[in-house]
Amino acid sequence: MSETPRSRETGGDTSTGLPQRRTGHAFAHTPHRSDSRTPQTPRGARQPGPGGRPGTIPPVPGRPATLRRATLRQAAPPAAFSLLALCLITWQVLVAGPLSAADERLGRALVRAAPDAVTERLADLGNIPVAVPVLALAMAYAAWRGDRRGALAAGLAMALVPVLVVPLKEWTARPGPLEPWAAGYYPSGHTATAAVAYLGAALLVSPYTRRNWPVAVALVLVGATATGLVLRGFHWPLDVLASCFLCVPLLLAVSGFSRSGGFSRRSSRRSSG
Repeated sequence: MSETPRSRETGGDTSTGLPQRRTGHAFAHTPHRSDSRTPQTPRGARQPGPGGRPGTIPPVPGRPATLRRATLRQAAPPAAFSLLALCLITWQVLVAGPLSAADERLGRALVRAAPDAVTERLADLGNIPVAVPVLALAMAYAAWRGDRRGALAAGLAMALVPVLVVPLKEWTARPGPLEPWAAGYYPSGHTATAAVAYLGAALLVSPYTRRNWPVAVALVLVGATATGLVLRGFHWPLDVLASCFLCVPLLLAVSGFSRSGGFSRRSSRRSSG
């Protein structure tokens, strides 16, 4: 009875019929399909490393640096609009234009429209001892989770608030609703402090929450602060509105440098996971 010779992979193979190890890293570690299609598992797309060991997964499109640059480009139009609106309001305040006159009429009608005990508590939300510790805690948490760039951006944004607000106060020298003899009410420093502190903290924390509730809570706190300042007579309505416009570029920068990526939490979770 003759033995049928077994096929060899190479013509010069004179070894016995023992199984031979195939050479090449791709044969050793890449799974194969019967239909010759590329495996759908991430392991099949890995590049082999030295010695035939599995390598790393190829980079996916949308790396953090690319996403950050795209976010900053998208933030340019709203930042430019905010600065333009701030310039318009400041011009009206300086020349006592019709917009400023209408603002003062509205402010006088709203002053003391609610109990002082309530409006003072709302206005106190913009105090530095109240708002800044909230941002500091969020910065510490973000840095602990690895978002040091976002924490640093939020800290710089808060440091820029007095740098931007104080010169505008001295330049405009606008009197207050209840203190016409005083000056330096435009723009509202309390509103700017609340906006950067609460919204900045929300941008740092929101990537690690299931829903975007931190941003909603921050908007409520900023709105409550602005309402309290106007109703108590500490500021005119345009004072708080100008501060909001002033803070928009700062907050957009925080969003661009942090993992929030313009309030996109899902992508940041995938990149950090």
